[in-house]
Amino acid sequence: MGHDSATAAAPVTFQRSPDSYKHWKLHVDGGVATLTLNVDKDAPLRDGYELKLNSYDLGVDIELADAVRRLRFEHPQVRCVLVTSAVPKMFCAGANIRMLAQSSHTFKVNFCKFTNETRCEVEEATAQSNQRYVAALNGTAAGGGYELAEACAEIYLIDDGFSAVSLPEVPLLGVLPGTGGLTRLVDKRKVRRDIADVFCTKAEGFRLRDALRMRLVDGGWPKSKWEAEIARHAAQTVQAGGGVGSEQGIALHPLTRTESTSGPSRTLRYPHVELVIDGSRRVAQVTVHGPSAPPAATAEGLWGQGAGAWALQAFRELDECLLELRFNHNQVGLILLQTQGDAKAVLAHDDALSRLRAEGSWLAREVQLHQGRVLRRLDNMAKSMFARVLPGSCFAGTLAELLWCCDRSYMLDDPSQPSTLALHDVNFGVHATHNGNSRLQIRYFGEAGALARVRGLSGPIAAAQAEQLGLVTRAPDDLDWDDELRIAIEERLSFSPDALTGMEQNLRFVGAETCDTKLFGRLTAWQNWIFQRPNAVGERGALTMYGDPRTPVFDFTRT
Repeated sequence: MGHDSATAAAPVTFQRSPDSYKHWKLHVDGGVATLTLNVDKDAPLRDGYELKLNSYDLGVDIELADAVRRLRFEHPQVRCVLVTSAVPKMFCAGANIRMLAQSSHTFKVNFCKFTNETRCEVEEATAQSNQRYVAALNGTAAGGGYELAEACAEIYLIDDGFSAVSLPEVPLLGVLPGTGGLTRLVDKRKVRRDIADVFCTKAEGFRLRDALRMRLVDGGWPKSKWEAEIARHAAQTVQAGGGVGSEQGIALHPLTRTESTSGPSRTLRYPHVELVIDGSRRVAQVTVHGPSAPPAATAEGLWGQGAGAWALQAFRELDECLLELRFNHNQVGLILLQTQGDAKAVLAHDDALSRLRAEGSWLAREVQLHQGRVLRRLDNMAKSMFARVLPGSCFAGTLAELLWCCDRSYMLDDPSQPSTLALHDVNFGVHATHNGNSRLQIRYFGEAGALARVRGLSGPIAAAQAEQLGLVTRAPDDLDWDDELRIAIEERLSFSPDALTGMEQNLRFVGAETCDTKLFGRLTAWQNWIFQRPNAVGERGALTMYGDPRTPVFDFTRT
């Protein structure tokens, strides 16, 4: 009863390690890491399809996400990451079509969203962690395979008279490239839009000569020179990045949790995060506990704490809770976020991390970047989110960001047991959203002077002042608190979830668009719509009919 019925038999798990990989091989040699895709066709995440031609499902991408993160924390000395294949003439055929065809709509969209987030982490590693990803396409890269290549900083294609790059989703499947293919093509690679139009409607794609001319790749070599030239380029990339790093990594140990079930309710407890799922109400309560120990004062001390440092472990735990909700509890419509602990302790950890990062600590940098990624994953949840600020809360500094990820926030105004929140420098740009702005910039968009006013605040902020400043949505007193929260929750859960998802995604990303906001906004709107249309998934739709000798049947009405 704890899981949604659609996934009760096989809940998705997210913890991986290199010794458990079924589809990727990670090899590190000094400053060069090689991620080799060799998909085990007989080891899909779920039964019912074979992962032929290095095609992938969610299980393949969960391993990739783990590898990308481990490279940043466990192998910070790496300067170049080669992404390649062990399958002759095939880099990656993209997302497995049989998997997509048999998956629920919800699973398809969440699969694309997770894959998008992994691609964004690849790009962040290049931009922020001095780990430059290079796609070494020693075979054809189609669909999601080419989208993975697009996430890399450079793309090289073997010239063997066979291998090509393509985005065949529109002509073959009646859907769109689901993990940023269209947006990265024109916004990142600067492919002219008419050329992009040709590319996206030519199912077989283009080999090296034309792909290079169209800016689809950055270069390539014949088969006889391929290995030597890729090795040479990797060595040059390491030198351009300052040489092999001297940083010593930390081990990302497995997270531990306990589980309990009572009727329709399920509880997951980690050392710092608790997730309580009330299946009967379709509500999940997430509680993040503040630190109980002081922060490390030096870079050596932080390294000594390793993955057990509160600022890293708590956010790893929160990240797993979000994925648990996304894939295993898709009937949950509302997340209630709260915190418990000492706000001063949270601020002390933010102080220490920011100071150590400014002093050059690679680990402090990576911890803050990881916190930012988890917060952005929270921004992307297709669930309503309300925050509750109560006595004993520690919505301060980085944990205050949770408030502004939420669609609404409620703060109890009771002078006899005051609720407070506190700001920190990290709230003014360290944890940027997908559009590059801080959450406070988004909150005060168009309000001249508001950001400067709250930046000058010191000390804890009580409920009445927080409401007046616009830091929370409402601050009911103790007489109105229970009824106002109850009515707000019941009302929210009565609305159409489809309309809420569209509404929330429109309202959460205020301001100018970026490549990232286009990726997730268009996934939410366009792909969410196309994945349900008969032309794609109907009885004779293109995705349904893939591999069938009969021709798909389209409704040619344009809307």
